[in-house]
Amino acid sequence: MTNLISTTSSRPIPDLTFKQGKPRNLVGAALTGLAGVFALIAVLPLLLVLGYVLYKGASKLSLDLFFLEQPAPGLDGGGIGNAIQGSIIVTALASALAIPIGVGGGIFLAEYSRKGWFAQFIRFGTNVLSGVPSIIAGVFVYSSIVATRALFGNAYSALAGGIALAVLMLPTVIKTTDEGLKLVPDDLRRAALGVGASRFVTIIRVTLPSASRSIATGVVLAIARAAGETAPLIFTALYSPWWADGIFNPIGSLSVLIYKFATMPYEVQNELAWAASFVLVIFILIINLIARWFNQLTTR
Repeated sequence: MTNLISTTSSRPIPDLTFKQGKPRNLVGAALTGLAGVFALIAVLPLLLVLGYVLYKGASKLSLDLFFLEQPAPGLDGGGIGNAIQGSIIVTALASALAIPIGVGGGIFLAEYSRKGWFAQFIRFGTNVLSGVPSIIAGVFVYSSIVATRALFGNAYSALAGGIALAVLMLPTVIKTTDEGLKLVPDDLRRAALGVGASRFVTIIRVTLPSASRSIATGVVLAIARAAGETAPLIFTALYSPWWADGIFNPIGSLSVLIYKFATMPYEVQNELAWAASFVLVIFILIINLIARWFNQLTTR
């Protein structure tokens, strides 16, 4: 025992101090710098877009921009109030359709059919649907609802636009609800069932509140995606230059207004397109910040 201790203590202690000039440290510093450059390049397009939209659109900001209808082509004055109102209405309709269905689908996948073939099929379908181009959703709703006048004999309408956006929102809401409920410990479910609660009561009173922040994050991200879509609304809600006249008539939206005004040969409309772009970018940025805040609450 004494020999072992003496042998161990006689070994030289390695020098563990950091030396900048060692080759491995130089390589590590170079790779760290390269990773930082790549990270900056990845963020640079966002900074350029925000800066350019701010430069082109911020000068047009005023109260009239938010509360007046768009002007006639080539005329000065007016605003984009009708498009802002339309975007809020269409997004609200899409949320009202997609959130209950998406949360219900996620509850079914996570609580009632975790590993069944039907659940695997639904998960595969949501993954495929999340990658489908948005214009496909617009063409589908146009063919099935707009062209057939299935909504009480109406063709283009705000409700049809809301349905198209709801199709795009569903995969995100279903997947985040499913994943959020999976993170809830099974001990909570067993404890609730052990004191006599039914599965329905357990889901409503225990698992859903525990996963509410994760679900809210997914819902907010889905709303952010729907708010910026253009192609589905061109096929379904069309566009209206006036204030909204019910959900069964064509309605304006920021994204379609940007598309129309940016292609007009009038400077006034081009400036309004930049201002609308700035408003839409800020709106989506705020929604994403809210989603990030929810996500930070979840990870605490």
